[in-house]
Amino acid sequence: MLKTATAFAALLAATAFVVPTVSQAQEVRSARVSYLDLDLASDIGQQSLQRRIFHAAESVCGIGAIRMDIKSAFLAADCRDDAVATAQPQFAAAVNAARHGTVTVGGAAALIITAR
Repeated sequence: MLKTATAFAALLAATAFVVPTVSQAQEVRSARVSYLDLDLASDIGQQSLQRRIFHAAESVCGIGAIRMDIKSAFLAADCRDDAVATAQPQFAAAVNAARHGTVTVGGAAALIITAR
């Protein structure tokens, strides 16, 4: 009986450390943003892609989907800003490739916007 109680106590202790970690796991949401139709060597093409990135970030962060309280709105705005910032290296690489005449074919002409 004592061994069973000790084993049960050990199991409870181990569970106490595992449960918070599992409950803090966050779902990653993403959206694909195509730029196949844009000339990224031009300012207009770059501005269009930045707008697409911004709108995709709003979408993956849930902005505009439902009315939110102030705290949720601030969290969603932070999510959007982080998603836009995370996409900037992809944006810069795409613009650099366009300026240097690198050919991008089909589905490869897209950025992936992610948010947690």
